[in-house]
Amino acid sequence: MNTVISFFQNGGPFMYPIALVLVVGLGLSIERWVFLTAAKGSNRRTFNRLLPLLQKKDYAAVVDLARQTRAPVGRIVAAGIARMQQTPRRDEIEYAMEEGVMEAVPRLEKRTGYLATLANISTLLGLLGTIMGLIAAFTAVANAEPSEKATLLSQSISVAMNTTAFGLMAAIPLLLFHAMLQTKTTEIVDSLEMAGIKCLNIMSNGNTFQSRTRTGDAVR
Repeated sequence: MNTVISFFQNGGPFMYPIALVLVVGLGLSIERWVFLTAAKGSNRRTFNRLLPLLQKKDYAAVVDLARQTRAPVGRIVAAGIARMQQTPRRDEIEYAMEEGVMEAVPRLEKRTGYLATLANISTLLGLLGTIMGLIAAFTAVANAEPSEKATLLSQSISVAMNTTAFGLMAAIPLLLFHAMLQTKTTEIVDSLEMAGIKCLNIMSNGNTFQSRTRTGDAVR
């Protein structure tokens, strides 16, 4: 712990904004992970409730269930049912359901892109802190005794490099979290699309829809 404190104190004033960026990024990562995990579970539970209703052609109950839940899969299926009441064309119904998926994507991707930006900011702050530290070091060396210049310069450079090291230490986990959240978001979007096609195929049984070939599985 003393080593960490000494490392932080020797890095100079730029260590504090880097630490702030790291804290904000970690908080954002946790919030997004919790949200996406809850969204995935909600979609799975809602789909499991929608499936038997669709198989019984109880579309009124499906719409009521979609209104009671915040899961995107409910709104997607409800949009398909609403369009089905207007036109028997399968492709038109599918377009309505795809529109529901597109409406859900922004909420799933919200604020995730900030993590990459925060990682870049952390790296740049570390580099800026190192450059400012080197400028101050060379200025101090210029006014020092000749016998002290080598020692003073090496110590100053070591302190200045702490800022770059801390900037990279903050940027690397933020980039990893960004990649993990993007992967999780993509999985949810793919599951919504597959669930929509599964529901569309069930809805089309017994109806004279014009088909457009696409296949998929239900939400896992």
